[in-house]
Amino acid sequence: MLGPIVRWKLGSAEKELGVSLDYLRHLYAVAPDAFHQFRKVTPLAAYRKQLPAAPYHVARIAATKHEDCGTCVQIVVNMAKADGIEADVLRAAVDGRPADLPESLADVYRFAEAVASASGDEDQYRDRLKQVFGEDGLAELAMAIAVCRVYPAMKRALGFATSCSRVTLDV
Repeated sequence: MLGPIVRWKLGSAEKELGVSLDYLRHLYAVAPDAFHQFRKVTPLAAYRKQLPAAPYHVARIAATKHEDCGTCVQIVVNMAKADGIEADVLRAAVDGRPADLPESLADVYRFAEAVASASGDEDQYRDRLKQVFGEDGLAELAMAIAVCRVYPAMKRALGFATSCSRVTLDV
């Protein structure tokens, strides 16, 4: 009974996000209970209360690029664009040019990259980011970075990871 509704919602999400969600269709087909548990990640992934949009999206782009070079990066870029993030900020983040970002966004990018790669370099940015965005902003950055790992890992585990593809800003 839920099947048609789930398929319709996935189709709507694909239109909104601009990419295929075949891995979620597959998950629903083979393990509907797992699908319903997995979809609970969506509100967590979208959580942003105090943090301005630009640092939130820059962190997500940097972290997702570390995990995936296919459709997950495109989804994050499409969501950032829909949220009004300027094209020059998106391009610098996608191209890995934090030096071309305003200082606080460059710190966000480098922090997210350091956390995602477990380089140990995140300490040098944490205090500056706390000063700019507060403890709650830092917590939101941490959550945004962490959740970006979930979707690429699920796709990879199910065999739906795509090869590297060019990320476009024209959605």
